[in-house]
Amino acid sequence: MGTVLDSHFLALTAIVTVAYQSLFFVITALLKFDKVTDFAGSTNFVILAILTLVVKGSWHFRQIVLSLLVVIWGLRLGLFLLMRILQWGEDRRFDEMRANLGKLAVFWIFQAVWVWTVSLPVTVVNSSNKTPSLQAADFIGWIMWSIGFLVEATADQQKLVFKNSPQNRGKWCNVGLWKYTRHPNYFGEIFLWWGVFVASTPVLDGAEWLVILGPIFLTLLLLFLSGIPLLEESADKKYGNVDGYRLYKRSTSPLIPLPPVLYKNLPSWFKATFLFEFPLYSRNLPQEPQNWCRASPIERSDELKIG
Repeated sequence: MGTVLDSHFLALTAIVTVAYQSLFFVITALLKFDKVTDFAGSTNFVILAILTLVVKGSWHFRQIVLSLLVVIWGLRLGLFLLMRILQWGEDRRFDEMRANLGKLAVFWIFQAVWVWTVSLPVTVVNSSNKTPSLQAADFIGWIMWSIGFLVEATADQQKLVFKNSPQNRGKWCNVGLWKYTRHPNYFGEIFLWWGVFVASTPVLDGAEWLVILGPIFLTLLLLFLSGIPLLEESADKKYGNVDGYRLYKRSTSPLIPLPPVLYKNLPSWFKATFLFEFPLYSRNLPQEPQNWCRASPIERSDELKIG
């Protein structure tokens, strides 16, 4: 069907995204109903993938596969988050926004930027006239997406079951994948979108490589802004004085799944440099009380005998 506004559908997807998010912003602002925010974000990805695929109308195999992957991810996440918030009640993220139209507008603007930017790889692939044969990058990207999707979906379900169990009320989730990373759902989401980017590379040329901004933006967003920092702050305030939680945090990777016995013995500089254990994730963690009691020579001698 050809070109609409621009050859890469960047303007088309921007207009559709702004319109879609604006609609839900009006609903939220007028009705004070914020249960559809995550649903609006996730389903926006679905709309852009289908829209660009249909408008271009070339229906190449690579375009169909990548669009299908985005649709599956968006529908799964959107429906999961919608069902969860309907079950749990109000979204606490909006406690300070409901009465502040300015803050609420900023949130929706940022969500629109998130959707449009992260969708860039599939948008450009669907707009492309190039049809190279399938390459290793395609299969690697699809495998990465599959792993990330499985990790994210499994982690979401494990935490939901954990939180819904009365015996776990007031506890932090440390079962299943949550034994190996404090945020397995975010690891899965980041990994699958990098997979989408990798699978898009066979058709990229010149400035089209800027679609890498999509997964980079998502990664930075979850690492430094709306993802891990907020959840770490909330958990530290709730459980920061609990010894078991402090041990869990010291021995569990913030993002990349690793065995706790390995992670807890790694040096701090290695964790911060390669495993994303940034100081900002512990800035709200209460300081452990210092033990100023010094053992007497006799006590130290007894300890040596016992040892």
